Amino acid sequence: MSAHYQPFPRQREFHVSRAKYRLFGGAAGPGKTKALLWEAILQANETPGCDTLLLRRTYPELETSLLAYFRRDVPRALYRSYNESKHVVTWHNGSTTRFGYCRNENDVYQYQGAEFLFIGIDELTHFTLKQWQFLTSRNRCPVRRSYPCMAGATNPGNIGHAWVKALWVDHVPPPGFERAERYDPREYDFIRARLDDNPIYANDAAYRRTLEALPEHLRQAFLEGDWNVFAGQYFDVFDVGRHTARPEELRLEPWWPRWISVDWGFQHPSAVYWHCAVPAESVTRDSWFVTRGRESDRGASHESSVTSHPSRIVTYREFVQNGLSPRMLGQAIAERSGRERIGEVFLSPDAFAHRTAEASIAEQLGEVLAANGLPRPAPADDDRVGGWQWMYQLLENDAWVITENCARLVECLPLLVRDDRKIEDIRKMDGDDAADAARYGLVSGARLAGLTMGDGDGRARRAVPLQADAGAHFVTGMPLGEQIARQVSATDATSRAIHFQRLESEAQKHFRPKKLPRRRWP
Repeated sequence: MSAHYQPFPRQREFHVSRAKYRLFGGAAGPGKTKALLWEAILQANETPGCDTLLLRRTYPELETSLLAYFRRDVPRALYRSYNESKHVVTWHNGSTTRFGYCRNENDVYQYQGAEFLFIGIDELTHFTLKQWQFLTSRNRCPVRRSYPCMAGATNPGNIGHAWVKALWVDHVPPPGFERAERYDPREYDFIRARLDDNPIYANDAAYRRTLEALPEHLRQAFLEGDWNVFAGQYFDVFDVGRHTARPEELRLEPWWPRWISVDWGFQHPSAVYWHCAVPAESVTRDSWFVTRGRESDRGASHESSVTSHPSRIVTYREFVQNGLSPRMLGQAIAERSGRERIGEVFLSPDAFAHRTAEASIAEQLGEVLAANGLPRPAPADDDRVGGWQWMYQLLENDAWVITENCARLVECLPLLVRDDRKIEDIRKMDGDDAADAARYGLVSGARLAGLTMGDGDGRARRAVPLQADAGAHFVTGMPLGEQIARQVSATDATSRAIHFQRLESEAQKHFRPKKLPRRRWP
């Protein structure tokens, strides 16, 4: 190793592994980032004239982790120069180490044409499978007898949890893995590390107490390094590259229907989302997605299936903050809405309750919104099971796109797991406010987008108003459950459940006792 770096036993195990693709981590605190940095340094110095690359998802993360370790731990005498603006270290043997970041899905294409002997990705689960697979194509070196390889360091969780777990923990190709038949589990080595593997933190009672105080799912991930903590992931179809877009990619016309959804909170954050319905005739590459499906500036083609669906909902703005009174929240919503024409504001139903003599939360919020030319809030549909199924259906059919500036929502969706006690529902967790607010908007605002809550083949379609169910027919004298079962034609479980619930709702209206006519007095 180096006189300036003496690895812990688990770090040494990481360095000596000859696997082409290594993953180091699990829990928080075992020295993952430092091991990744020194792996790049060691490889660059062992192979003259090569290039190495270290990545984080965003620049602030890069600055506070890999770059901070480099500036603090690597003596100036070890390298020839460091270009501060390009974040490139040149070593005495002519090799280089580049520090980079890939904030957006397509930022990996800036490395097209480059060759790196070693690529290290810190917090690998912050990246997507498509980003990882593209970077593997850059992992090559013209120096004779060199051995190109890659490594990641990470905790469980985040947007890439499922594919990282599949490749290194379960040793199976994940969904979306191109050329799955060529997956070789022998190329993937997982070096599991826990807090106790780092002598610096093993006896740090204060840091351990901090991890133990985390919410259950994060405690299991960061303290125990438990990769099964997110087993039963609900939105397993969610893919950042497929379901998100840069705000500048979208051209949302001002006359298209727009609405807002709000999940009220004070101690817990209030979460607010702005949605826009993109009509069927406008969903084309040229009129909606400005850059998707075209040749990028770097020469790569990025085909997307989202252009095939007749109509779509775009969630294009996010506001999440706690400690705001209803009137302060109303003002924040009004300021961010600007001069946009908002058709409806859907608010969590509990906000309409009168807990004291004072006006309800909904009334207080509504006063401010109305004063700023926005609609007063209406109660959102709070059918949790039906709402989650609807969100899943929209994602599955590419009918919902989230802009990347809705960061809390993008981070939240992959972490939601099924409730063991009610498998159709999602287990409550800290930080799920974003998902609840989005659910209110997608369910209650579906009719504004011309979409219905599901039909026979499980696809979201343009439709008559949300609560109508064309073709539903009920008669007396036959058990209601049997009537409904005969009219549900979908085959997959999610679509059947959605259709069944809607028919049951229609049946309740059909058999509701009719009011007696008012008696007319002579």
